[in-house]
Amino acid sequence: RWLRKITHEKISPSNHITHRKIVVLANKLEGDHWAVHDDDDSPILEHLAEASRAGFGEAIPISAEHGEGLTDLAVIVNELTQQKMERLGISSDPTNEEDKNKDKKEEDHVNKPLQLAILGRQNVGKSTLVNALLKQERVITGELAGLTRDAIAVEWSWEGRPVKLVDTAGIRKISQRVHDDSIEDLAVLDAVRAMKVADVAVLVLDAAAGMLQRHELAIADAVVKEGRALVVAANKWDILEDDVSRKEFAEGVSEQIEVRLPMLRRTPVVAMSSLRGDSVEELMPVVFNARDRWQRKISTGLLNRWLLDIVENYPPPLTKGRPTKIKYVVQTKGRPPTFLLFCNVLELPLTYIRFLSKHFQDSFEMFGMEVRFAVKLANEGNPFNTKQTRGGGSGIGGADARKLRNIALLKSGQKKPTKKRRRRR
Repeated sequence: RWLRKITHEKISPSNHITHRKIVVLANKLEGDHWAVHDDDDSPILEHLAEASRAGFGEAIPISAEHGEGLTDLAVIVNELTQQKMERLGISSDPTNEEDKNKDKKEEDHVNKPLQLAILGRQNVGKSTLVNALLKQERVITGELAGLTRDAIAVEWSWEGRPVKLVDTAGIRKISQRVHDDSIEDLAVLDAVRAMKVADVAVLVLDAAAGMLQRHELAIADAVVKEGRALVVAANKWDILEDDVSRKEFAEGVSEQIEVRLPMLRRTPVVAMSSLRGDSVEELMPVVFNARDRWQRKISTGLLNRWLLDIVENYPPPLTKGRPTKIKYVVQTKGRPPTFLLFCNVLELPLTYIRFLSKHFQDSFEMFGMEVRFAVKLANEGNPFNTKQTRGGGSGIGGADARKLRNIALLKSGQKKPTKKRRRRR
């Protein structure tokens, strides 16, 4: 009755869908006892014959609980899959599909827009720099501090390469903010959020200040600790052009950064004047170069050759009187560059980690970003390590196991078993 109802109502000619195939499955048919009967009248065979009259072909006997008959179902699914792929013009070669997917991912990665955040204190020329880059009056500028309240994102294309440029509000110290002004707090939160999702953050400095402000160093430190790449834009160079050259001004800013924040030594610095447009065009090549270095993947062979050279000349210090061995290193990810050191100890001294980071930056030009190193035991989780410690074990016959058994015997009131000496023959 239910088969007639389905056939009449659901699969009517008006509702029929082209290229769709319906297969009837007869479940709970374990083994073959149901097909072998002494009598010619088998109720199961009658039910199967009744199901075949529905117009969907013969029912496939299966047992979902025991997995019987599923091979026949898999063959049908595979045939239908091949037919559908032929209709859609999709290649059935899995290797070809993997190559296409890999090429598509690489193409998407190349075409992915660069996330660029413009950060800095109030009234240092961030919005003016954005207008100079876009070559249009896109955001409001002026001498009054705090004109930008929200993080403004602008879709932009630089020499055919997509860029998402975010102009943020000026970040002041908490002690300098108006405590009743919740709008400024929300604006700072927007700026921090833009920094966290950016690929590269441009820190804009004011040449009129003469010295790097402590708050600016805190912003730079937050960018690097977040794992972003940092580029410094030394703005308002036109104020000092009569006293120093642009190159000397950039070198002076770089020197101040290195003295006060050694981990950011040799960070790219671009001296410019966003108001007059001087040297603004030099910023974007530096930004794209910073992103390329930030997301670079280094081969394991090159890494271990670098590590071998470092360890031979500057071996790691002893750990609890034992020599520390760094066996090899691998890169776990980029963005930011992160590496895993396999050692015979659980951790390395922080000073040696900083030493490795410094030499790594010098060797691979990873300046203006944090290089992260993690330490892992070399034998931990190694299925090929068949060495087992002998003596002092806690297994059967070990000293700890014998001690526990003796304590249990004493608690139960039984005597401690004595070892029987073998008689000499």
